[in-house]
Amino acid sequence: MAAPPAPAAEGSPQPEPHAPEPGPGSAKRGREDSRAGRLSFCTKVCYGIGGVPNQIASSATAFYLQLFLLDIAQIPAAQVSLVLFGGKVSGAAADPVAGFFINRSQRTGSGRLMPWVLGCTPFIALAYFFLWFLPPFTSLRGLWYTTFYCLFQALATFFQVPYTALTMLLTPCPRERDSATAYRMTVEMAGTLMGATVHGLIVSGAHRPHRCEATATPGPVTVSLNAARLYCIAAAVVVVTYPVCISLLCLGVKERPDPSAPASGPGLSFLAGLGLTTRYPPYLKLVISFLFISAAVQVEQSYLVLFCTHASQLHDHVQGLVLTVLVSAVLSTPLWEWVLQRFGKKTSAFGIFAMVPFAILLAAVPTAPVAYVVAFVSGVSIAVSLLLPWSMLPDVVDDFQLQHRHGPGLETIFYSSYVFFTKLSGACALGISTLSLEFSGYKAGFCKQAEEVVVTLKVLIGAVPTCMILAGLCILMVGSTPKTPSRDASSRLSLRRRTSYSLA
Repeated sequence: MAAPPAPAAEGSPQPEPHAPEPGPGSAKRGREDSRAGRLSFCTKVCYGIGGVPNQIASSATAFYLQLFLLDIAQIPAAQVSLVLFGGKVSGAAADPVAGFFINRSQRTGSGRLMPWVLGCTPFIALAYFFLWFLPPFTSLRGLWYTTFYCLFQALATFFQVPYTALTMLLTPCPRERDSATAYRMTVEMAGTLMGATVHGLIVSGAHRPHRCEATATPGPVTVSLNAARLYCIAAAVVVVTYPVCISLLCLGVKERPDPSAPASGPGLSFLAGLGLTTRYPPYLKLVISFLFISAAVQVEQSYLVLFCTHASQLHDHVQGLVLTVLVSAVLSTPLWEWVLQRFGKKTSAFGIFAMVPFAILLAAVPTAPVAYVVAFVSGVSIAVSLLLPWSMLPDVVDDFQLQHRHGPGLETIFYSSYVFFTKLSGACALGISTLSLEFSGYKAGFCKQAEEVVVTLKVLIGAVPTCMILAGLCILMVGSTPKTPSRDASSRLSLRRRTSYSLA
């Protein structure tokens, strides 16, 4: 506990700091606090660059992993369902574990969160590379990919939880946090765009139509060594981005608790904090609504490539459609940040609804012009669906801390539990949907799939995301949402952090 402004008896309870009374000096102090809380352009960009490798890897797995497992590794759809479900569940289970250990970690010279980001980086890179490696044996490939996908998801979680929670420690100013979040989303999406472009261009040779045209028999196509090598090259390119981007993050971003804050201090235990956060109504509403919305986005991303390959004549447009989704998401993120600041976060949520009619249109009319329009609109909706929860979550944390006297230190718990629930919903959605391919008769490695598979893919690309988005938006619109804290509230929170900051 930092020393109070006035002497106090040892062991006596510390009064909660309060905002200064309004007066001639308060405006000046507010301006000084605002200037002190400002983040430089370089800091915001470096913060965004730090998340680029994970986003590139996540984007590649979202668009291409399912296709790789089914058509290159030629694993049965039921095993692919287990791979995807197991990986997502391991990532979800790692979230509360990450929150627990990060909560108990001691502050070091580089901060309390940054060492976790640095320590996970080399192991994530290795797990990601072996996820795309084709082992020489065939009988245990399902186990191979389940192991490395679980490792990748768990390690990515131990990276992402402290990285996203770092937003709360960059500045006490809510507007600057929102700005940093927008920079992070924009830079990450730009990196994702470049990564997906490179990944897609490299592996496009493994899925050319001529490989099916050259096959006279209706059975599975033999996987060439060249196709497997292309995926390994693409994985190696992504792996290289990890040390480069994390170095820039460490050079440009510093955790900013007040220098007077102690290295460790008393605070709630992880389980007690988790119980408090999961009983907080605004947080519950935010989590439940985005359970549905994030699951819808994951299903849409995962089945776009499969839909174009097996349920329509769009296999030549796969790379173009993926790039259209990512380009529109990158370009629309600054626009959504302006809409968010100008019209409010609840109004911005209606941008997610734009995906609904176009997803249904693609399933009904799978032509190239329609597909590109749908890809563009989907990218716009995906941008706001990714930006909105990370802009609303800091407001929920601040609102909670203003209403409770538990002090700071719950940021990591809020963030880790949010990611846990959204990943768990994605695991269930992807696992069940991939299992539906097995029931419909999907044959791994076959160029021509049964009509039941085509119908199933149309349902997965149209009806399933539509229902989940509508459910999530209905929940989000019910009741009020926490407002961005006022300047006086921000001052109280800033002072509270300065006098009793603790993640323990």
